Amino acid sequence: MHANLVILLLALAIGLQPVSTDLYLPGLPGLAKDLNASVAMVQYTLTGLLLAFGTSQLLWGPFSDKVGRRPIMLGGLAVYAIAAIGCVLSTSIETLVVWRIVQGASMGAVITSARAVVRDLYEPPNGARVMSKAMTGLGLMACTSPPLGGFLSQHWGWQVALMSVVLYAVATLALVAWQFEETLTQPNPRALHFPTMMRIWWQVLSNPTFRAFALLSLAAYGALFVYLATSSFVFIQVLHLSGLQLGWILSSMSIMYITGTIVCRFLLRKIGMRKTIALAGVSSAFSGAMLCWMVYGGWASATSLVLGMYPMIIAHGIHQPIGQSGAVGPFPQSAGAASAMNGFLMMLAAFATGAWLSHSIDGTLFPLAHGVAFWGGVLSLTAWTLVQWHGEPVSSD
Repeated sequence: MHANLVILLLALAIGLQPVSTDLYLPGLPGLAKDLNASVAMVQYTLTGLLLAFGTSQLLWGPFSDKVGRRPIMLGGLAVYAIAAIGCVLSTSIETLVVWRIVQGASMGAVITSARAVVRDLYEPPNGARVMSKAMTGLGLMACTSPPLGGFLSQHWGWQVALMSVVLYAVATLALVAWQFEETLTQPNPRALHFPTMMRIWWQVLSNPTFRAFALLSLAAYGALFVYLATSSFVFIQVLHLSGLQLGWILSSMSIMYITGTIVCRFLLRKIGMRKTIALAGVSSAFSGAMLCWMVYGGWASATSLVLGMYPMIIAHGIHQPIGQSGAVGPFPQSAGAASAMNGFLMMLAAFATGAWLSHSIDGTLFPLAHGVAFWGGVLSLTAWTLVQWHGEPVSSD
């Protein structure tokens, strides 16, 4: 496959995640009202999806190492499209949560396989650059999803917003079926054999390079998740913005994310991976400190909160491509399993954060500030210590 086609397919596949989360965020208050649901139950439409996404990857990773990336991606996209239709037709919050869980599990199949494709085709240094380009494309989709979701939700309701997710899934399925060629050249017929799985999991978790990059990835996603999970309630209910205004705020965040992926590629060429990650760690810590200063100082506004979040979002565009490609780097023969474990840990952090937020959202800005400051601190410490010590992948296969 041509490199540009690989990047396009990767962007569409991993783009399922922001499409699944960002697009419906502006419609959450309306969804809660229409389905007579509490804030905690509405949060489960997001945390349930992410928990299923994370846990299912532990199966999909070894499965893709056994049968290949293409069949797992095609099956996952087909089930995802069906689940997306189920979400549109849901008439109760409980039914919606169930369909979102199915969405999460099928999304795990697609994204785990897509991340493994990078290791199938590229060595870690080139893999980070390719993943960065794919995440620039992901950022473009994330940029358009919130304002589109806000526009559709405001004019026609949250069901119409979710219908656009169905169209995205069907289009991606068609392109993958038409253009995607299998990248796994040496399938492992024993990848789903339980003792083999346990041995591979142990190899992955005991590798210091994997632990460094996995912690970087999960902390970066934890900070982003705090923002995603609280944004609709902070900006609409606390600061009284409209759903469409929130959509434009989320879109501006996506532009910052795209900027981060471009900066990532530039810095990798100029100063190398370790220094790039260290600089991004400074940016993450600064963002958390700024938000706490604003909120505790009592002068936070929609504008100041957005500006305070920008450094973290730019850093996210650096942390994620390097973290995800670095985590699978030591495992050329078990890239699916390593990708799955990394994704599982990311979603475990997101689920724990969501569970905390479901009890912490109280009509103030403090949960947002506390969550971003916590994960920003973890990010900076990881970037300045573990990545500096163990940042060079050494094959463990």
